[in-house]
Amino acid sequence: MTRDTFVTDHLPPADQLPEFRFTLPELQYAERLNSAAELLRDKDRDAVAVVNGMGRWTYGEIDDFSGRIARFLVEKEGLVPGERVLLRGPNCYTLFACWLGVLKAGGVVVATMPMLRPGEIATVIDKARISHALVDSRFIGDFREGAEQTRQMRSVTVYDGDHGKGPLNAKTEPLEPLDALDTASDDPALIAFTSGTTGIPKGCVHFHRDVLAPCDSFARHVVGGGKGDVFLTSAPLAFTFGLGATLLFPFRAGATAATIERPDKLMDAVIDHGVTHLATAPTAYKALLSHPRLDEALKSLRVCISAGEHLPEATWHAWHERTGIKLIDGIGSTELMHIFISASGEDIRPGSTGKAVPGYEATILDPDNRPLDEGEGRLAIKGPTGCRYLDDPRQSDYVVDGWNVTGDTYAKDADGYFWYRARSDDMIISAGYNIGAPEVENALLAHDAVAECAVIGVPCEERGQKIKAFIVLAKGWAAGQALIEELQTFTKGKIAPYKYPREIEFRDALPKTATGKLRRVALREE
Repeated sequence: MTRDTFVTDHLPPADQLPEFRFTLPELQYAERLNSAAELLRDKDRDAVAVVNGMGRWTYGEIDDFSGRIARFLVEKEGLVPGERVLLRGPNCYTLFACWLGVLKAGGVVVATMPMLRPGEIATVIDKARISHALVDSRFIGDFREGAEQTRQMRSVTVYDGDHGKGPLNAKTEPLEPLDALDTASDDPALIAFTSGTTGIPKGCVHFHRDVLAPCDSFARHVVGGGKGDVFLTSAPLAFTFGLGATLLFPFRAGATAATIERPDKLMDAVIDHGVTHLATAPTAYKALLSHPRLDEALKSLRVCISAGEHLPEATWHAWHERTGIKLIDGIGSTELMHIFISASGEDIRPGSTGKAVPGYEATILDPDNRPLDEGEGRLAIKGPTGCRYLDDPRQSDYVVDGWNVTGDTYAKDADGYFWYRARSDDMIISAGYNIGAPEVENALLAHDAVAECAVIGVPCEERGQKIKAFIVLAKGWAAGQALIEELQTFTKGKIAPYKYPREIEFRDALPKTATGKLRRVALREE
């Protein structure tokens, strides 16, 4: 069978890979494995798999629909195993079916956030060499504009959310479902893109076995859940945190995935669909404390997972006192697929992220890269998943002596609990989103008024951190509120809107090193 080997040809060399460990019986995967087939295996075909405001669909329906999508891709659109298929749209039944269908066809999923702008989409298309795309019609404009900036794809097919009337539905309806391709457990299944501190996205390659590993480690040993439970998250499928919490975990357990398209509908969805397991960012939990329908939600809600940013101890206590639910905190990364440090139930120590998830080993490294039994240093992880950047020299920065070094500074105590201190780099974490400071700076510098700029994260009670920009104006421009608003609007048009600077301060000069490099640390220290 013909295969496209672009992804495997551009994986890091063996000496730059982390050490992979499969220490639990449930992590001993077969050599031949298709993760989509595994997620749907032995399920009650009449049980509800996905539910949202548009309807509800059974495991049998999504198995068949994803199989028809797979056949359509292979037989009608010429998809070759290993080729990359871009997905664009909000969480919904049809997007889930597309995700499963691509894997069944032997393709590699590249999911993108609906908020990405054309330039960001073009970068993903170019870097992953996308051959096919399945796009929600409501988000086709920015996609087409981005696609025009890069190499031409062979196939773009549109669907209309969950209305069931789009071109994808029409083209797949007469087809018979295709059985999942016989893939290897170490065949690439997805490329998850993450914004680095340089603003250039890094493509994290995960194999078919990696898709199942978070289900069989974090979800199984920390979260729990089974048939009759309903999972919901505010995070999009393009975030591996959202992928796990809203698709992988419920499907692995035979539970139900509830979906929303707008974060402000989170509480309504919990109530309408009887959500039992909720996963979102700490800022969302803080906001939900004052929601008028919280008591209604608590009739079904019993497990709450917090990730995406540090969970303040005050938020943990406030949520527990108001709801009686002990928030499960966790830290994960796109590079490692999902959460690798967490705790639940009586094992929770408020303020601590927790311990290494079963199947993972966590430590902290001193400045000489030596693991410490306790103390403070750079967080480092080993386990069944790990960093594989797609053709990216930053691989050697993330993997050190076999450890995945996450870029976080942590303290480890004598009992093995990990306590967050700070990011080790210039990544800004705002309301659960990772935002690279240089990416925002580059967007601002495209405006004629901006001669120089520096972006940092500053404390924000509502969002954890918010983006603040320090700007040196070009000649002929005058500082003022009108210009601040113009620059904010301009930035929203260049990059995803959540990345815009919520504060702007004009300066005569910016702090720099003797060699002319920008010193963001000096601005943070102020």
